Amino acid sequence: MSNNDEVRYCHRCSYVFLKFILFGYSIVFWLIGGFILAIGIYAEVERQRYKTLEGVFLAPAIILILLGIVMFIVSFIGVLASLRDNITLLKVFMYTLTICLILELLGGIIALVFRNQTLDLLNKNIRKGMKNYYDDLDFKNIMDFVQKEFKCCGGQEFKDWEVNMYHNCSAPGPLACAVPYTCCITKPQEVANTLCGYNLLKKERLDVVDRIHIRGCTDAVFIWLTDNYKTMAGLLLGILLPQLFGVIVSWLYITRVEDAISEYGHYTDGLLGPNAQERVSRKQSRMDKCCMCMPEID
Repeated sequence: MSNNDEVRYCHRCSYVFLKFILFGYSIVFWLIGGFILAIGIYAEVERQRYKTLEGVFLAPAIILILLGIVMFIVSFIGVLASLRDNITLLKVFMYTLTICLILELLGGIIALVFRNQTLDLLNKNIRKGMKNYYDDLDFKNIMDFVQKEFKCCGGQEFKDWEVNMYHNCSAPGPLACAVPYTCCITKPQEVANTLCGYNLLKKERLDVVDRIHIRGCTDAVFIWLTDNYKTMAGLLLGILLPQLFGVIVSWLYITRVEDAISEYGHYTDGLLGPNAQERVSRKQSRMDKCCMCMPEID
């Protein structure tokens, strides 16, 4: 190789080391993607068995299936690319990870910048789900869990339950003008009274403050996220850092393979070469002697 050729890898970053790191990274996320996909398919099959409505709210099972498919395919490309040293597949893998990372960051930034619009959109979707609360079991389970755990009621406020045909004040039956029992204030180990929210939608907030949680669930969740910012920061880093690690490792491996191809026409790692100990020593520039990781020069 001539002195003018640009070599972008470091001899300390062994080809074998990078290969196994990238292969291990890809295989782990390939298995995780397959596991998530299997759970999503199982959940969707179960949902279809008991489904009574074409839900307007995006089902968690569908989200799991989409996430599993993306992880499975992208990681499988990484597995093949690392095994075959295919530059095209390696670049597809790296660029896909980069695009996913950028989209996630942009989505988070846009949601923060347009916080009010994000809340309005979220509340609008929650109200759509509340209309079919008793028909969409996925949404019902999620809403009940959020109302219990975050001590809240409805989307923006407890009166959002008026959009439901059973809870609307003009509806017949015991649920008219009531809220679900998961909105009620209960004591630990107390048996839940399913009609504890009876006839409360007619009243004002201050009149029901001792019987139900009057805060809307979107506000309650955002307050919880603000109070637990360290936990959320750790969760975000746990999502973003593995992707960034995959981008860096795949980029290093691509440059390693490209430099090896340009130097040898194919790759033969120094550790694997049959005559590695018998190679003739080459001259090094002053910079090479200062930086031990620089490649040897003809």
